[in-house]
Amino acid sequence: MSGSELYFNPDLETMSQDEIVALQNERLKEKVRYVMANNAYLRDLYTKAGVVAEDFRGIEDIEKLPILAKANFRETYPLGMCCVPKNLIREMHMSSGSTGTPVVMPYTIADLEQWAECMARCYRMAGAMEGDPIQIMPTFGLFNGGFGMYHGARAAGLFVIPTGSGNTERQIRMARDFNTRIFGAVISYTGRLIEVMEKMNIELPSLKIGIFGAETVTKAMTEKISARLGMDVFNIYGMTETGGVGTLGMDCKDHSGIHVWEDHYYLEVVDPVTKKVLPDGQEGELVVTSLTREALPVIRFKTGDLTKIISREKCACGRTHVKIDQIAGRTDDMLIVKGVNFFPSQVEQALFEIPGVGSEYQIIMEEKDGVNDVHILVEAEEGVTGYTVEKHLKERLGFSPKGDVMPIGSLPRVDGKAVRLIRKKLD
Repeated sequence: MSGSELYFNPDLETMSQDEIVALQNERLKEKVRYVMANNAYLRDLYTKAGVVAEDFRGIEDIEKLPILAKANFRETYPLGMCCVPKNLIREMHMSSGSTGTPVVMPYTIADLEQWAECMARCYRMAGAMEGDPIQIMPTFGLFNGGFGMYHGARAAGLFVIPTGSGNTERQIRMARDFNTRIFGAVISYTGRLIEVMEKMNIELPSLKIGIFGAETVTKAMTEKISARLGMDVFNIYGMTETGGVGTLGMDCKDHSGIHVWEDHYYLEVVDPVTKKVLPDGQEGELVVTSLTREALPVIRFKTGDLTKIISREKCACGRTHVKIDQIAGRTDDMLIVKGVNFFPSQVEQALFEIPGVGSEYQIIMEEKDGVNDVHILVEAEEGVTGYTVEKHLKERLGFSPKGDVMPIGSLPRVDGKAVRLIRKKLD
């Protein structure tokens, strides 16, 4: 492949780390001045922290800035942190708001172009070529997944098949009829796709690239999907607060970490409790600063995602942007049972290591009199027993959760993001 086929923006994707840091420094200084000049809420927040826009020196002063959280978005709902007049907003997306007031992200024309650029880089990094058919299966609506994949696909010159979510049989027929080469979806939905493909007796030999976001992507799930569908699986990263899917980046074909587009975002990994910045290689909470967003540029936003910086060296793919580890979990998703701390993603990884286990499972957190216990329901083929599941989970997690094995097809199916964790209070 030529350079133009490997990269969407080769000059920026392969710039040296010295060039990246210099660019980040200038953009950070400008962005702090910009938000203080254009948003009263943020100006007041920074002024109380002792920040003077004209004296802010960039990266060396970043720890003087307060860390933002979802609470700041909710406190200023709907557009209290926006830095442009409403007549310049061209699109908006927001989180579900299932745990409180939703997070709203507005976009100017420049923001939509930035989003499209970041997504197009991800497509090219996965091996997508102009004219490739891409089936976009996330919802087209307030959730950013469908529109983000669409904006990027247009920029990358792909053939867009905008199916949206649901109607699995139609999804499969369209993928067969249009020789879909790229799937964009939430990864838990692939289990449903595979089941229905087998029921319909349809294979999809043209499918080569799977781009999955919105959920933690475990190595075991990746291997399971890749083996069954014969495609390369990529973990795309981005969130409402950073501008949507793909804005932060994705893993490349080397699959050695998630590249983050450093010309657009500055990263810190901090101790979740003290908020002190941690050195490269040490796991903590990811804090993100957007350097090029216009309508609502977050500065030092704590994502809740746990990861670590694993490399700043040039990658085998040729890109020079920092690589972070796959997301280990979220600070608010940690489960504590019998004195053991663990994340739902660790349960999935352990389950999928057991031969014969299917793709559907549920983690039931049971609380009685303030004491937590965990009950795992998992579908599996004949021969897999509850004892097998409990024994393997004990080896991986350090305690013995209750494990019940159910026939394939027993658990509820959804045409979208799976509900893996269910909390119950017992009398």
